Amino acid sequence: MPSIASDLEIPRRRWRIAFLLGIGVLVNYFDRVNLSVAHAALITTFAISNVTFGYLSAAYNWTYALCQLPLGVVLDKFGVRRVGRISSFVWSVASFAAAITPNLGGFFAARLLLGIGEAPTFPSNAKAIGYWFPAKERSSATSIFDGAAKFASAIGVPIIGILLLKVGWRWSFAATGLISLLYFLLFCRVYRDPVDDPELTDRERDYIMEQNHAELNLPAETASFGYLIRQPKVIGVTIGFGAYNYVFYLLLTWLPSYLSQALHIDLLHSFLYTGVPWLIGWACEMVVGGWLVDRLIDHGWNASTVQRVVLIGGTTMGLGILGAAYAQTATSALLWISISLGGLSSASAVGWSIPSLIGPRGSVGTLGGIQNFSSQFSGILAPIVTGYLVSARHSFGWAFGVSAIYLSVGIAAYIFLLGRIEKIPSEHKG
Repeated sequence: MPSIASDLEIPRRRWRIAFLLGIGVLVNYFDRVNLSVAHAALITTFAISNVTFGYLSAAYNWTYALCQLPLGVVLDKFGVRRVGRISSFVWSVASFAAAITPNLGGFFAARLLLGIGEAPTFPSNAKAIGYWFPAKERSSATSIFDGAAKFASAIGVPIIGILLLKVGWRWSFAATGLISLLYFLLFCRVYRDPVDDPELTDRERDYIMEQNHAELNLPAETASFGYLIRQPKVIGVTIGFGAYNYVFYLLLTWLPSYLSQALHIDLLHSFLYTGVPWLIGWACEMVVGGWLVDRLIDHGWNASTVQRVVLIGGTTMGLGILGAAYAQTATSALLWISISLGGLSSASAVGWSIPSLIGPRGSVGTLGGIQNFSSQFSGILAPIVTGYLVSARHSFGWAFGVSAIYLSVGIAAYIFLLGRIEKIPSEHKG
C-alpha cells in the first residue's frame, strides 16, 4: 500500500469528480427547500391548510421512493453518465413547471416529476464514488456529496427566502430551475467514468485500481431480495436510517415555519436563522463523518468500532430535537436543533456507506435500494404527520416528540440488530 506521502503526490482528478457530484446534490436541495421557504406564499396563493401543505411536501418523496428499487438495474444497464444527464434535465423541467403552474394540481404534478428526476442522484453518486475512489477514501468522498444536502439548506433557505420576499415565489422556483439547467450542462461537460476520462492520468488510474485490487478480485457473491430483507443487519440499518431521514425531512420541510409560527419570528429572520443548524450539520458531516472516520481507520483503529461509535453516537445526539419542543427563544431552539442536526449529519455519512460494507458484493445495489426506499418512506411520513400534529395541537411539541421516539427505536435497531459492521454471510453458505 502506498504511503501517505506518496498518496499526496497522486493527481487529484477524482476529487474534482467528487465536488461535481456535490454540486449536483447542492442544486438538488435548492429545488427541495424552495418549497419550505414558500410555505406561507403557497398557502395564500392556493388557499391550502397546513395538512395540505404536508401532503404537498411529501409529493416529491412518493415518486422518489418508488423509483429507488428499480434504479439499481437502470444504473447497471445505462451507466452513471447517461442516467445523470437525463435526471438533471428532468429535474430542471420540474422546477420550471412549478414556477408557471396555474393551480394546485399542476404544482403537485411538478413535485412528482421532481421526485422522478432527482431519484437517481444518490444511488448514481454512490456508484460513481465506487468507480473513482479506493475504499479508504470513500467516507471523505461520500461526505462531500451527502454533506452538500445540509450545506444547500444552510445557504439555500436564506438566499431563496430573500429572493422570494423580493420577487415572489414563482420567480424563486424559476431561479432554481435555471441553476438546475446550468448544472445539467456542467455535468454533460465534465462527468466521465474513469475508463472513459481523457483527463485522468495513467498514474491516478493505476492508484485507484491498485488500491481496489483486492476488492475487485473478491468473488461477486449475490443475495436475493428475500434473503436480504430477512437479515437482522438489514432490518437494523433500514429502521435506523429511516429514523434519521424522518428527522431530516421534518426539518427540511418545516423548520422555517416552526421558527416563524412557534417562536413568532418574522419571515426574513426565520429564513436567516434556518441556515445556522444546517451549516453546523454540514461541518459535522465533513469533519466527523468524513475526514475523522477515514483518518482513524487509516491509522489502524478498528473500522467497525469507529463506524458504530459515529453512527450510534451521532443518532443519539439527534434526540436533541426534543429540546426544541420546550424552547422559548430562538437561541435555545437553534442550539437544540444544531445539536440534533450535527449528530445526525455525522452519522449519515457512515449510514450511506453501510450497504457497501455489509452487503455481498453483487447485491450492494439491491441493499442500497432497500435502505433508501425505507428512508424515503420516512421522508413521506415526516411532513404529513407534522402537518396533522401542528394543525391539531397548534404547536410543534408533539411533532418533535414523535421524531424523538422514532430515533430511539432507530438507535436500538443499530445496537441490537445491525451490531458489528461486517459482511452478511452469503446466501448459499453453510
